[in-house]
Amino acid sequence: MKREEFEMAKPVIGFIGVGLMGHGMAKNIVEKGYPLVIMGHRNREPVEDLLKRGATEVKTPREMAEQCDIIHLCVSASPQVEEVIRGESGILSSGKKGLTVIDCSTSDPVSTLQIAADLKAAGMDFADAPLSRTPKEAEAGTLDTMVGAAPETFERIKPVLECWAKVIVHLGEVGLGHKMKLVNNFISMGYAVLYSEALAIARRSGLTVEQVHSVVGQGRMANGFYETFMKYAVERDENAHKFTITNAHKDMRYLANMANSAGAVNAIQSVVKNAFAAMEASGQGERHVPMLSDFIAEMNGLPGDWR
Repeated sequence: MKREEFEMAKPVIGFIGVGLMGHGMAKNIVEKGYPLVIMGHRNREPVEDLLKRGATEVKTPREMAEQCDIIHLCVSASPQVEEVIRGESGILSSGKKGLTVIDCSTSDPVSTLQIAADLKAAGMDFADAPLSRTPKEAEAGTLDTMVGAAPETFERIKPVLECWAKVIVHLGEVGLGHKMKLVNNFISMGYAVLYSEALAIARRSGLTVEQVHSVVGQGRMANGFYETFMKYAVERDENAHKFTITNAHKDMRYLANMANSAGAVNAIQSVVKNAFAAMEASGQGERHVPMLSDFIAEMNGLPGDWR
């Protein structure tokens, strides 16, 4: 097959949500030679960059669906996913049989399963492929993803996932990806609350943040999340982990809903959720997760910005 014929054989990929994570993912898709269609974003900078790289732009999800074979969604939460799918000019309104939708957002699994059923009834396929790691890995094309999809759907979309993910785990049926993502985020956000409280106790007891880090950072308790969290706590790097308190709280609400649906006891998760709820309620929802350490410090009568 000639290269021109090979390029023509590639499916057309759509991408809605070219923000912090989505821009890097979309960039890697178009750079791997896939035709790429994007939808306008409130921040025009990533849109214009992708257009320069060869992407084309549409104004509605319906218009995108009419042009594409596979559409990625990388938006903030389930209400936004539902609007893109079910809205007046949404994907379902296109009637595009054979279309595959990949939701890379961190969504509520209850909503995910309902959306998947709606798409199936319209002759479309669905996969949930939420993300792990940071915008840095998105730009590098080395994200992790956990996928819920029928086996035939997974095999069809896997070459596209490989454009932006280094670790791809197919967990099984639709919904398992979003469920696993919430469990994963519970662990990471639990670390954030634990580290924040530990640092506050240490400081109240006469230890410094640097002293804590000099021991924990070189021991068995260190991990990737610890490193980015402490890059803010020690170095005050506000861009160490670009994940907002509002998003963390949203994810913990979704996990609480999932636990309730499963009849699971979630005493510790409730404490974790409430830590983020308190910080968001204080008007600090747009701050990043490692900054929870400042909030917990202030609750303990300590200056948040300890420097």
